[in-house]
Amino acid sequence: MTHPDSLTFHHINEPVPGERWQLLFQALWPGYRSWYLQDGDAARPDLTRAADALRRFMPELVPTWRRLVELADGDPTAARMLTLFDPPRFLPGCAQLAVRHPEPTLVRNYDYHPDLLERVIYSSRFADRWVIGTGDCLWGLLDGMNDDGLAVSLTFAGERGSGPGFGIPLVVRYLLETAATIADGVDVLRRVPVHMAYNLMLLDRRGRSCTVLVRPGRPAEVFDLPAVTNHRGTTPLDPAHAARFRSVERQRALFDLLDAGAHRGDVVDAFLRPPLYNTEFERGFGTLYTAAYRPAAGTVDYAWPGSRWQLGFDSPPGIHDARYRGAVDALA
Repeated sequence: MTHPDSLTFHHINEPVPGERWQLLFQALWPGYRSWYLQDGDAARPDLTRAADALRRFMPELVPTWRRLVELADGDPTAARMLTLFDPPRFLPGCAQLAVRHPEPTLVRNYDYHPDLLERVIYSSRFADRWVIGTGDCLWGLLDGMNDDGLAVSLTFAGERGSGPGFGIPLVVRYLLETAATIADGVDVLRRVPVHMAYNLMLLDRRGRSCTVLVRPGRPAEVFDLPAVTNHRGTTPLDPAHAARFRSVERQRALFDLLDAGAHRGDVVDAFLRPPLYNTEFERGFGTLYTAAYRPAAGTVDYAWPGSRWQLGFDSPPGIHDARYRGAVDALA
């Protein structure tokens, strides 16, 4: 497959997990179960260890986790997987940029294999905050925003090793559920262990931003860096990986946009063109969506070469057919 013809994205608006989440679980659990147990059952932590880790590091999520386990009919393997503690490895690409004009906006491309994308945008209020973001691992997030005006997105940081810790989608969920400010978010990323290396970009409604590099067994590093791809700061952790995915080239393109004073609309358009837009879908390096989070407005604009979709915390459930074939060919 060179690239998909189209993908259907679903917006779920369900403040507390219920019937819609249960339907999502029933549809996706067979695939997630195979992924979670790909190295054998013994390679994953037992339920006691996984639940203890969740209670220790992210206690605010425990009531929702218990609700999800109930909706999953108490399946013990699902209960383990939903903690996302010590999961299998995964390596998305991605690029992200903090734009300040005409309003603070976090723009990101998500680059991965189309078969490994949930294609779900989830609006929820699990506790005290409304959160909207792109779903992964059934209740984690690849990027998102809360109603305190904090937005965050992730990219892989280019270091292939792994260690004890949580899968990053659940950490993003936790950050948005508990953090009101960038400082709060940085504190979360300094405290919660992660199982692989990632860059997290944080932006608030006043235009303040930072990038945090998290790595298993290492202290989090905070950078005043508004343009991020798949390496540490401006120096690759793995030069071969960075060269394979053109990480430095794509970061330079982001800096060029900032130097040119590009506004949000121009930036989103640039994210839909090479070198930021990628088409190696079959190798896990195809741009599956562009998202532009606007924390002051409380909206997110999803963009594809052939269409756009704007959503807010209170947008009703819906579907959107994102077109790739033809629109992507025109870029070649």
